Amino acid sequence: MEVLREKVEEEEEAEREEAAERAEWVRTEKMMRPVEVRKEETTLTQETLRDLEKKLSEIQIPISAELPAFTKDTIDISKLPVSYKTNTPKEEHLLQVADNFSRQYSHLCPDRVPLFLHPLNECEVPKFVSTTLRPTLMPYPELYNWDSCAQFVSDFLTMVPLPDPLKPPSHLYSSTTVLKYQKGNCFDFSTLLCSMLIGSGYDAYCVNGYGSLDLCHMDLTREVCPLTVKPKETIKSEEKVLPKKYTIRPPRDLCSRFEQEQEVKKQQEIRAQEKKQLREEEERLMEVEKAKPDALHGLRVHSWVLVLSGKREVPENFFIDAFTGHSYSTQDERFLGIESLWNHKNYWINMQDCWNCCKDLIFDLGDPVRWEYMLLGTDKSQLSLTEEDDSGINDDDDVENLGKEDEDKSFDMPHSWVEQIEISPEAFETRCPNGKKVIQYKRAKLEKWAPYLNSNGLVSRLTTYEDLECTNILEIKEWYQNREDMLELKHINKTTDLKTDYFKPGHPQALRVHSYKSMQPEMDRVIEFYEMARVDGLIKREETARTMTEYYQGRPDFLSYRHANFGPRVKKLALSSAESNPRPIVKITERFFRNSAKPAEEDVAERVFLLAEERIQLRYHCRDDHITASKREFLRRTEVDSKGNKIIMTPDMCISFEVEPMEHTKKLLYQYEAMMHLKREEKLSRHQVWESELEVLEILKLREEEEAAHTLTISIYDTKRNEKSKEYREAMERVMHEEHLRQMETQLDYLAPFLAQLPPGEKLTRWQAVRLKDECLSDFKQRLINKANLIQARFEKETQELQKKQQWYQENQVTLTPEDEDLYLSYCSQAMFRIRILEQRLNRHKELAPLKYLALEEKLYKDPRLGELQKIFA
Repeated sequence: MEVLREKVEEEEEAEREEAAERAEWVRTEKMMRPVEVRKEETTLTQETLRDLEKKLSEIQIPISAELPAFTKDTIDISKLPVSYKTNTPKEEHLLQVADNFSRQYSHLCPDRVPLFLHPLNECEVPKFVSTTLRPTLMPYPELYNWDSCAQFVSDFLTMVPLPDPLKPPSHLYSSTTVLKYQKGNCFDFSTLLCSMLIGSGYDAYCVNGYGSLDLCHMDLTREVCPLTVKPKETIKSEEKVLPKKYTIRPPRDLCSRFEQEQEVKKQQEIRAQEKKQLREEEERLMEVEKAKPDALHGLRVHSWVLVLSGKREVPENFFIDAFTGHSYSTQDERFLGIESLWNHKNYWINMQDCWNCCKDLIFDLGDPVRWEYMLLGTDKSQLSLTEEDDSGINDDDDVENLGKEDEDKSFDMPHSWVEQIEISPEAFETRCPNGKKVIQYKRAKLEKWAPYLNSNGLVSRLTTYEDLECTNILEIKEWYQNREDMLELKHINKTTDLKTDYFKPGHPQALRVHSYKSMQPEMDRVIEFYEMARVDGLIKREETARTMTEYYQGRPDFLSYRHANFGPRVKKLALSSAESNPRPIVKITERFFRNSAKPAEEDVAERVFLLAEERIQLRYHCRDDHITASKREFLRRTEVDSKGNKIIMTPDMCISFEVEPMEHTKKLLYQYEAMMHLKREEKLSRHQVWESELEVLEILKLREEEEAAHTLTISIYDTKRNEKSKEYREAMERVMHEEHLRQMETQLDYLAPFLAQLPPGEKLTRWQAVRLKDECLSDFKQRLINKANLIQARFEKETQELQKKQQWYQENQVTLTPEDEDLYLSYCSQAMFRIRILEQRLNRHKELAPLKYLALEEKLYKDPRLGELQKIFA
């Protein structure tokens, strides 16, 4: 090392001498030039400087956003408990063990970085990392599973980068401080998340390792937003229909095979060219989206959480990045290596090679070859021994000696010095710092808000973009909560201007989905309903400028489909609305489900009312053993002609095709009754279509009012936001307080019942004062006597009942069973206890009654309202 240092010093000295000689040569050359040349050079230099200053002044340097600072200087440590400011003897012993362990590790592995064992806390006190974990089960059911816990930590805290990306932090704050200030680095995030997961029953560990640039900087701009990933649809394999024995052969194909083959080759070439272009475009996009090479790749320190399989039915090991709350496989390339990991019981060092990231690591913490642990008192079992190795330790003495040695060498981890982790309901509901958080993904931006922060109930918004620069918006999804109109999700497609509203059950119109481009009536829209909340069983209604289609289910008339075609509206001179001037109906098509109570020949499957042509077409259901269905068409005419004569049903007014003709269907009376029934049904269908149009107008009007008001529902248990409930509660508390004060005054004022008999506000005369005193004393005396008589009556009653029970026992003593005798003795014991208590109360009352009477008499003499009494005895 000394030889190397001398060589470096000699090279630096040579460079300094060469620079000095070069500067001296330049200075000498300038002095040898003529004076005029030097003046000209000076003028040019000044002009160049002025020009440079002018250009530099025009350049504006953008001020970068300051990163959130979270240092020990910003923390108030005055109110922290003693455990934060001092170490217990057991913690001091643990620090000594850790120092000894660190020295051994540095001696055995001199080429590895120092261990992250006991950083300083917010009070500048060294604390072992395992004692910084505080396992806590949160009182919120939403935080019982790992995914909700990780998402809460990611949303609740603000990321602060490490001061030095190549080293672990010098300070590791407690989770209570991190929750209070809602800031922290990756180690603070992981400590809080690991404490919550261990408290929920997971086998979780904090990891000190190395991560990629995106992982360390919480950069999600190259990741796809999880909300945009569509679930994979399971394609059901179609069952092949077995060919029947007797089938009609298809006609012979007379096309040229050569032409078909040439067409197939042409299509294959076109598809190959399209695939090539698509592949080139994907490669170009991947090259554009590819991250720039990181000079510190593999050296950036990062902390995350490891969850091992076993507990809480976790099937396999996985990582959780506390910054984002996302889970990753242990084979993920973002995690480049692990130095150490720990939980609330022990500390482990990774002794495996991380040349292939974390893909080849085996997380068997009981293997001392792969994982070196610090304390013997670990809950991780050692490697299973083979039968040959196990045969040598079957003796009881060896087992006892081994247990004693382990007991002597083991050291239990001290309890956590961190206070109980608590999250208030207000903080849990707010979730994000200041109630809002923005996350930038690849071609997407996710915004989150706390409930009730926005007046319209907006809690989340996902904006999807077409390009990587996030300038051209493709679609917007907005999630809502606590809306009075039950709106849950609004989807806006910017390409087609299609808006889709999704509702929860409970809307006044039973809306489920509403897709539209404009709120104007008679425009393209699709409305879906909760059919169980509607009497008519309507599922969906599709509307265009000239058509309206409705789908039904569960109706008693088996109606499943209604389609109405409208003609151009007749123009009126006066201004009229859609209600007063409805669209003329040209055609109504209705379809029905199969009614098993009717024969197929009489069960209508479809009927068409051609209003403009005055025709009615019917198609009946087809029987299972038939291949065609019966049809019938009625030529609807007016009941009277132009001269007023009644028109009689004629055979040409009904055209029928029947698979199996029946005699009664051929009669004119049957056809006449069927046509009269269809005319009534046509009138009813026209009325229902008109009602559907009015309902659409009512829904649109209601939706406009709801969007303008967007009132939110507040639970009666939310006493802070529910103003009506708060005012009512305060009024009730005020009334109860006044009533309590009035009762207290009434109880304390012994003259109140007697003063109420006199006119209020008048001064008492001497005679009235004497009368009030005598009445008050007389009433009090009577109350004392009544109380004594009541105690005496209860005493006598208990005595008489005991005597009757004793007399009954004397009469039936011979025939009583042991159970009856036990009941008798128990009753006697209880009765004697009650009699004794009543006797004591009566004696005590007799002793205190005269004293109470004299005390009241003295109060009456001193009462200022009875001042005339004082004059008498003065």
